[in-house]
Amino acid sequence: MVTIKDIAKAAGVSPSTVSRVISNHDRISSATSSKVKRIMEEMGYHPNIMAKSLVSKTTKTLAIMLPRPAEELFKDFFFGELLRGILTHSTIAGYDMLLTAATSPMDEKETVSRLVFGRRVDGVILLSSRVSDPLISMLDKQQFPTVLIGRTDEQAGILSVDNDNEQAAYDATKHLILQGHERIGFVSGPPNLTVSLDRMAGYRRALQEQGLELRSEWVVEGEYLQHSGYRAMTFLMNLQERPSALVVIDDAVAFGVLHGLTELGFAVPEDICIVSFNNIALSELASPPISSIDIGTYQLGYTASQMLIRRIVDQPSVHQNRVIIPHRLIVRESSLLSLPKRVK
Repeated sequence: MVTIKDIAKAAGVSPSTVSRVISNHDRISSATSSKVKRIMEEMGYHPNIMAKSLVSKTTKTLAIMLPRPAEELFKDFFFGELLRGILTHSTIAGYDMLLTAATSPMDEKETVSRLVFGRRVDGVILLSSRVSDPLISMLDKQQFPTVLIGRTDEQAGILSVDNDNEQAAYDATKHLILQGHERIGFVSGPPNLTVSLDRMAGYRRALQEQGLELRSEWVVEGEYLQHSGYRAMTFLMNLQERPSALVVIDDAVAFGVLHGLTELGFAVPEDICIVSFNNIALSELASPPISSIDIGTYQLGYTASQMLIRRIVDQPSVHQNRVIIPHRLIVRESSLLSLPKRVK
């Protein structure tokens, strides 16, 4: 097996110089660095990352805590785009990714504890936020480099990157109101997630501003999965008085909504209009194409990685603990119906 001493002998330098080249030390000239790296490649030498991490006390690895089991998560194209943003920046910065998931909040806390206290990673990226999340409290107490994609009620020093989800839901609901709808329902997500609460608040605010009634039977909670949207339709479309339009929490859920409506014999937008969130690529290819709030998913992931790595290397230029990524409504056929405009 090739060692650092073998590389040093072949390059005509000391073993300590080879170690500095491996560590990208700024006191090594570019000529020496290039020469040593070329010989390392020729001789097939690969640094012992574990040994290096013991010396430098860094792993150059970030943990991504998946919010639910992987077999469910990767059915949602939103998370694929989010991970693409994270991986793009992390790769540029020279960091590896460790994906981990758990089946319960307790398992999640234990999993992250092993990574943090075992010093197996330099930082953690959380992909979702629950109300009164014990995981966030634990990471904040340990002052461990962490970035949350979402919002937390905790008065914590943890970094976060998010959208203004309340305003996004307000904009989606207001769009339907301007199309002439007065009976607007909401297919929501789990009520223990802050994103669900924020989007519900925006929906409520838009209705209240226009003097429209918020009817509890028109609000259905579920998971961020297609079958939740499907199930919601079996309930909503069998009500004596049905909504004429829906705000749907997520594009994956909206696909389930479309499926359920088709099976029940309803047409979109003729019988009911839909606006959703995330603007995944398949939204435009749905039948009909789905109007969706583009939340800048790739940018959320890229910015999260950027903020976390800056915190890890302790760059003094980092002042912002929270970054808001802008959103925009992409209007397509699912929400366009020739109704009289509501004026108020």
